[in-house]
Amino acid sequence: MTAPIRLSKKPGLGLDRELAARAEGYSCIVGLDEVGRGPLAGPVVSAAVVLDLDNTPQGLADSKALSAQKREALFAEILATAKVGIASVSHAEIDTINIRQASLLAMCRAMAALPCTPDMAFVDGNDPPRLPCVTEAVIKGDSKIASIAAASIVAKVVRDRMMARLSEAYPSYGFASNAGYSTKVHLQVLATDGPCPFHRLSFAPLKQGLLDL
Repeated sequence: MTAPIRLSKKPGLGLDRELAARAEGYSCIVGLDEVGRGPLAGPVVSAAVVLDLDNTPQGLADSKALSAQKREALFAEILATAKVGIASVSHAEIDTINIRQASLLAMCRAMAALPCTPDMAFVDGNDPPRLPCVTEAVIKGDSKIASIAAASIVAKVVRDRMMARLSEAYPSYGFASNAGYSTKVHLQVLATDGPCPFHRLSFAPLKQGLLDL
C-alpha cells in the first residue's frame, strides 16, 4: 500500500514534489541548480542536493530572495542534513565551450560529486543537462521546489566565497560585492585597467575589447 503524501508545514517551501516522487517509488531525489551564468568573471558553480525528507532545514527558498546571513545559516544546515555535491566550471572553460554548455557541465559534475546515485532529478530552468536518471525541468524551480532551492543556496554561497577570495587578489574590480557581475564600478575599472586573468574574455564587452564602455 502506498504511503500517504505528507505536506510540509515548515515555513518556506514545502516538500510536496519530493514526497510525491518518493510515493511514486523514487528513493534518491536530487535538486540541481547553478549560479553564475551572467557575470563577466569567475566560474559558474552548481550544486546537487538530496534532502533528507524527514529532516529538512526550515525556511528553504530561492537564494536570491534570502539575505546573505540567512543563506549562510541555511548553507550550514543543508550540509549537516543533506547529501550534497558541488562543482564548478572555470572562466577558461566557459570561454572554450560557451556559458550554456558550461552550466550544463557544472550540473553534471555536481551530480557526479554526490555520495549517492539519484534516480530522480528536479532541475531549475527549461534546459536540463542529460542525466542518468528521470529528469524534470522546472522553470523558476528555485522558488517552487525545496531541493532546487537548497541547491541554489549552496551554489550561491560557494560562488560568493570564491569571488570574495578572488577579490583579495584583484580588489579594484569589487568582486566581493558584485560577484563578477557588470556593475557600473566594475565596468569602469575594466575600461581603465582591462581584464584580470579570471575574466571571461568571450563575454561582451570584453569580447569587443571594451570598445563599448
